[in-house]
Amino acid sequence: MRLAATSAVLTFVILCAFALAVGWITVHRIRADFNRQVTEKAEQLPVRLRVIATPGQGVRVEPPLADFASPGEHAVIKILPATGGNPIVQEPAHAPNLGEPSPRAQTVNGYRVISRPVPVYVAGTEGRICCANVQYGRRVSDTEATIARVELFLLLGVLAGSGLALLAGIAIARRAMAPIAKLTSSAAEIERTRDPSRQLPEPQGDDEVAELGRTLQGMLRELDAARGETEAMLARQRQFVADASHELRTPLTGVLANLELLAESLRGEQGEAARAALRSSQRMRRLVGDLLLLARTDVGRVVRREPCDLADVVVEAASELGPMSAEHDIVLDAHPAIVEATRDELHRLTINLVENALRHTPAGTQIRIGTDSSDGQATLVVEDDGPGVSPALAPALFERFVRGAGDRGGSFGLGLAIVKAVAESHGGSVALEPTANGRGARFVVRLPARTAAAVASAR
Repeated sequence: MRLAATSAVLTFVILCAFALAVGWITVHRIRADFNRQVTEKAEQLPVRLRVIATPGQGVRVEPPLADFASPGEHAVIKILPATGGNPIVQEPAHAPNLGEPSPRAQTVNGYRVISRPVPVYVAGTEGRICCANVQYGRRVSDTEATIARVELFLLLGVLAGSGLALLAGIAIARRAMAPIAKLTSSAAEIERTRDPSRQLPEPQGDDEVAELGRTLQGMLRELDAARGETEAMLARQRQFVADASHELRTPLTGVLANLELLAESLRGEQGEAARAALRSSQRMRRLVGDLLLLARTDVGRVVRREPCDLADVVVEAASELGPMSAEHDIVLDAHPAIVEATRDELHRLTINLVENALRHTPAGTQIRIGTDSSDGQATLVVEDDGPGVSPALAPALFERFVRGAGDRGGSFGLGLAIVKAVAESHGGSVALEPTANGRGARFVVRLPARTAAAVASAR
């Protein structure tokens, strides 16, 4: 549309310049022709007219003045005495005043007037000739009307030409932009689906648009190939992490058993060293467990699931965290919420949410844990009155290896990432929502709920 409008504006400018030039030339020519006609007619009158004055009878003109003053020309002819005064004879009878005779052309009362001397023959005398003046005038308004019509036609031509240029530009632009519009629509669809394997429409013809379409199609083909290679590499990496994490669990179990035995049997510095190694090994086992869980969700491995109650899982998690939550006030509001899930993964999800609240809130802070089920959806809410989550950290809160500035528990930054992975693998979601009082943090996990009748039927 902008292209068509620009073309129409340029056409309008060109037509205006052309109309001004043509109009000036035409108007100048019309006025010049009009003045030339008046001059020629005024020059012919003294030659073609014969003015005869008969004493006592007046003046007669041969041929009559009416022959030279046709109504279509709106011409006025007057014969005046050489000394001035009233006209001797005039045509038409009620002609307007044309002023005093002058050898130069002049405009009087809307008439272009030219005066020339004409001889007057006196009847009954041999060769006696007097002198008079003949005035010839034509109405200037006729010429100005013609000029006005020419200017109107030029204006209408400019407007019509510009309008036609606009319409033609729109039609041509639509036809020319139709392939680009198809390419744009297909590109938007690819952007929405994030699928570079889709085919772009191939424009007909062999122009720049067709070349652009072929170039974009080639680019998408290469991007699709690169994405396939990247996905294959990432799949191999996830498989490797999952296998490595799984394989590490067995030797770690043996190491932990031996370290526990040494920590109980050794005393002094050796016992302290064994206990320090045991603590480090326990952290390593937990990290391996976290990595294994994340790797399992990444590769889409589904562990056997069964109906379980979120309320029971919350009570177990709160009991397990009792020793480390002594300085906090934990309030449980657990209502039955049956979901079909892997109980161990739900237990890890709840443990991580509660530990996150314990790490990032000062002693004496109240932590509220609640479960509920309604409208086919089970919810788990962990809320605290601590300092909350900084706005800068909130967008990346559920990403891996992201740790808050107030993390005092030596975590790996995988807790909330595991919460998100577990929730999504069970068809649910987790979100950080604002609290009612505007303080602290509120994490809400939503999972598809199952009714008691459906659980009984499955059993």
